[in-house]
Amino acid sequence: MSWIEDAVFYNIYPLGFCGAPEYNDGIPVNRLDRIYEWIPHMKELGITAVVFNPVFESTKHGYDTKDLFKIDCRLGSNAGFKRICDALHANNMKVLLDGVFNHVGREFAPFADIREKLQGSRYCGWFRNLNFDAGSPMGDPFRYEGWAGNYDLVKLNLQNRETADYLLGAVKMWIEEFGIDGLRLDAADVIDPDFFRELRKTAKSIKSDFWMYGEIVGGDYNRLANPDMLDSVTNYECYKGIYSSHNEHNYFEIAHSLNRQFGNGGIYRNIYTYNFVDNHDVNRIASSLKDKAHLNNVHTILYTMPGAPSIYYGSEWGVEGTRTNSSDRELRPCMDIHHIPNPNIELSDHIIKLGSIRQSLPALKNGSFENLQIKNEQLVYRRKNAAQTVYIALNLSREEKWVDFQGEGKGIMTDVLNSNAEFPFDNCVHLPVPPCGARILVQRDCRI
Repeated sequence: MSWIEDAVFYNIYPLGFCGAPEYNDGIPVNRLDRIYEWIPHMKELGITAVVFNPVFESTKHGYDTKDLFKIDCRLGSNAGFKRICDALHANNMKVLLDGVFNHVGREFAPFADIREKLQGSRYCGWFRNLNFDAGSPMGDPFRYEGWAGNYDLVKLNLQNRETADYLLGAVKMWIEEFGIDGLRLDAADVIDPDFFRELRKTAKSIKSDFWMYGEIVGGDYNRLANPDMLDSVTNYECYKGIYSSHNEHNYFEIAHSLNRQFGNGGIYRNIYTYNFVDNHDVNRIASSLKDKAHLNNVHTILYTMPGAPSIYYGSEWGVEGTRTNSSDRELRPCMDIHHIPNPNIELSDHIIKLGSIRQSLPALKNGSFENLQIKNEQLVYRRKNAAQTVYIALNLSREEKWVDFQGEGKGIMTDVLNSNAEFPFDNCVHLPVPPCGARILVQRDCRI
């Protein structure tokens, strides 16, 4: 699986992170250079890969692309971004970009050409359901398909050879000239599967360990994540299950999802899922939870479940944000690392510790998954590979609770999350779990 088993992602929405103007003013400013100040912090977190949401030249929010070969001038320049990629790589961090290949903005040059020349444009085949028998809601004398009814997002026709070549050419450039290591594929569930097959061949022919994951909110993950198409997908099922289980004091929900996906016979055991508890499209986890005392356990699950964990910038300090009046701006704030608003230092320290634990325990990266005890407010599961067995015990109650589960043989369990406390065991394990807390137990000195 190359580098992905070691991956801990950091997800940044650059236009918000940098405090860029809401609309592209055409004035080049190297705002994304502030990322240099964040590199030591990301290293302390144990980050090994950075996912940048849209960085390409756009009109407003990044998903209304104008030019896939150019860095948005509100963020800087191609030369400046090349230096950023080099710096991240020098610090052993992979770089992934947001591939917005389903749609473009109305200022995208081929679409602007149609607006000017109408039927006389050579680009009429580039867009879905272009028709000159009626007008569009945007006042054009022609119709076209807007993504999900949003007519500022013009849906591309990926079955058109020139359109596909334009997109694949951009991917080649970003790999060959900038050394990017992967892509997030926006709106992956509505993209032509044949395009993904061609994208995979193109990208992996240049860089064999290039890693691509698709944004998919529901449905069968295997439809997109398979040997012919993408490597992985966004794990929205467990995203919802993690916060909902804590809010409803019902660990059965996340236990069911984890077992369904990764347990014995699990339907996604062959997929190294991209796991998260918030991102630029959903409420921040500190705002989603009814009880912020559960933030530590939420992240403990994130770092110990199968797949790769991802932290959304600022959420390691418990930064809050919710969608308001259909606006995402509060989710995507400008962030000054020297002035984080009301930082939850205890949470960030916990995530730093989780990062270190994950890197030191191979079973958390590639071990099997099995639920051992499930109660409304307590959950115990096991991660196991050929060399190591790790148990994760969680308690969302405000009181200390005891858990019982079956170990293997007899020996000592070391709690690497809590001062390396040791617990002897003889098959049956009986131990306390702190209030709103967890234990990560490594089985050792086992004698069958």
